[in-house]
Amino acid sequence: MITIILAQAPAPLQAPPIDYGAIAPLLVVLTGACLAVLVEAFLPRHQRWPAQVALAILTLAGAGLALGLYAGGSPSGITTLADALAVDRPTLFLWGTLLALGLGSILLIADRSVEPGGAFVASSAARAAVAGGGTGGGVAIGDDPEDRSYGMVGQAPTMQTEVFPFTLFALAGMMTFVAANDLLTMFIALEVLSLPLYLMCGLARRRRLLSQEAAVKYFLLGAFASAFFLYGVALLYGAAGSVRLSDISAVATVSSSSDALRLGGLAMLVVGLLFKGSVGPFHTWTPDVYQGAPTPVTAFMAACTKVAAFGGILRVLYVAFGDTQWEWQGVLWAVAIVSMVIGAVIGLTQTDVKRMVAYSSVAHAGFLLIGAMSVTTQGVSGTLFYLLAYGFTTLAIFGVISLVRNADGEATHLSQWAGLAKRSPVVAAVMTFLLLALAGIPLTSGFTAKFAVFAAGLSAGMGGLVVIALIASAVAAFFYIRVIVLMYFSEPAPDGPTVTVPGAFTTAAITLGVLITLLLGIVPTLALGWAAGGTFVS
Repeated sequence: MITIILAQAPAPLQAPPIDYGAIAPLLVVLTGACLAVLVEAFLPRHQRWPAQVALAILTLAGAGLALGLYAGGSPSGITTLADALAVDRPTLFLWGTLLALGLGSILLIADRSVEPGGAFVASSAARAAVAGGGTGGGVAIGDDPEDRSYGMVGQAPTMQTEVFPFTLFALAGMMTFVAANDLLTMFIALEVLSLPLYLMCGLARRRRLLSQEAAVKYFLLGAFASAFFLYGVALLYGAAGSVRLSDISAVATVSSSSDALRLGGLAMLVVGLLFKGSVGPFHTWTPDVYQGAPTPVTAFMAACTKVAAFGGILRVLYVAFGDTQWEWQGVLWAVAIVSMVIGAVIGLTQTDVKRMVAYSSVAHAGFLLIGAMSVTTQGVSGTLFYLLAYGFTTLAIFGVISLVRNADGEATHLSQWAGLAKRSPVVAAVMTFLLLALAGIPLTSGFTAKFAVFAAGLSAGMGGLVVIALIASAVAAFFYIRVIVLMYFSEPAPDGPTVTVPGAFTTAAITLGVLITLLLGIVPTLALGWAAGGTFVS
């Protein structure tokens, strides 16, 4: 007798459920980025700038509308796309912050009046033609100080538009990063947000060699940090058998022989995250990249990348390691202290405005870690509010920096800002207000943000760390006040820089940053309520 065994057909694959309404803002940004690539490919060169600007603004407006419609229904936190993304109240707040800061960054990037033809260049001819960029402004062939590779001689150079799809892709990566519910999705999002930034840093029209040097440094150190992150993912997978944050949390609460793998993986993972957040001592890329990148790109990185990095740090610490905070809190205490001391002390020695703001961001990263380490609802809401406040203040500061110029481009040496109030009282007043906000003076968003984070730290038993943060804030206030004193109580040099009249886009970006900084300092209740609207899901 012959027995015939019929193999059963395998069960059909089931598509994971997808909540399109929840991820609509992310899908809109990704769609806009892909359309921007098609615009670059098919539109004539002279039509690209208006098309790209309109597309970018419409994309961000559409994503904001989709976010508002979804958040207006007071949804509960969900996971979607096979639990790869978690859309909860912190995610919605971070998405809104990124879209708003992205709009301000797009406005700075799109401006063609501050720098004729825009701040960017991307043709190989321009790279070959410009020399001496690292020592203060390139000189193009024919002694023309401006690159005209996209414009005819005798005409104003046209805007380079490759940066618009780069910006949208980076923004989409940031939105995915803060919503990632597993480490593999987080790593992919990290690369999506990082690769466009590496390219954007090297696209400056002025000081080409300095810009390209910044891009190479950022790329090499960023690749190194990504390797740390990925190695941490591998170790955590070995410890938990999964890359999902909730599964890692379940394993972390059970003592086992895999503790060494888990703690080693956490250390590696956090190093990669702290690098993106410009947290000392993993900040070494920050001053050089802030100084060398085109100022609109620096503004975008300083505001949006900080939001994305700390959004990821919050989710990882809160969801995956919140129940075992005693294992890592002491180490992050030391990291926060080092970051605050490096930012405050080395910031005192800086003579370049952009490098000064870079070290200021390192100090602020230490303050943000206090809220992230709290692992409480108050800590999450305080950190989210701090990211919103810091982002808009920094965006406006770099907008102002782009206006102070000499024959070589931006005048960023502190000595060149002497007597600026006599040349342009309005610009000096705006810069003074923004610097006071970074220092945390009352009636500014900086004061409210620091109060929220420090209060969360005190409630979590970190009184000693808060005292150190207060001392670091007082030290850092010195180099903010030094700039104010230079602007108001020094005589301007006869051959000093001039203040360029900003175009509509730059004016709108600076105005937006100043208004938000003022409103969050006077009436912060609404934003604090949104930030405290819920907790992370997994």
